Amino acid sequence: MKSKEKALTIDGIDKKILRALMVDARTPILEIARNVGISGAAIHQRLRKLEKSGLITGSKFVINPRVLGYTTVAFIGVYLDKAIHNPEAIKQLKKVPEVLECHYTTGNWNVLIKIICKNNAHLMHLLNDEIQTIAGVSRTETFISLDQQIDRQMKI
Repeated sequence: MKSKEKALTIDGIDKKILRALMVDARTPILEIARNVGISGAAIHQRLRKLEKSGLITGSKFVINPRVLGYTTVAFIGVYLDKAIHNPEAIKQLKKVPEVLECHYTTGNWNVLIKIICKNNAHLMHLLNDEIQTIAGVSRTETFISLDQQIDRQMKI
C-alpha cells in the first residue's frame, strides 16, 4: 500500500509549542505564549492548525498500571494459521482489555501484542483462556519484560 500522506513542515515556534506540551499537556496556553514570545491567540491558532493537519491527535493522562497492581508486561508474538484470519483475530484481541498494543509485523509472527498483567498466573490465564482460544491463532511466543529502559515520544 502506497502512503499518500505528505510530510508536514513545522517552524521553530511550532516546535517550541509542541515541546512544552509534550512535557506537560496541561501547561497553560498563556505560559507557553510568554515563553515563546507570541500571543495566546496565536498559540491557539497554531494548535488548531497542527490538530487539523493530524500532527496532534489529542492529549491524555497517562495511568501508571503498577499502582493498580499490574506489574507484569509481556510481548506476545501471535502466529495465525492463515492470513485471512487477521481481521477477525484483531477484532477478538480488541475485546481483551489487557491488550495495550497490537502490530501487524514482518517475520515469523503475524501480529505482535503488548499486554499488562497482575502477575504470571494472570498472564497464563490470558494466554490459555483468552488469546490462544481465538479462532485462527495457531500458537504464541511470549516475552516477559523485566524492566522498561526507555519510554519517550519522538523528538521534535
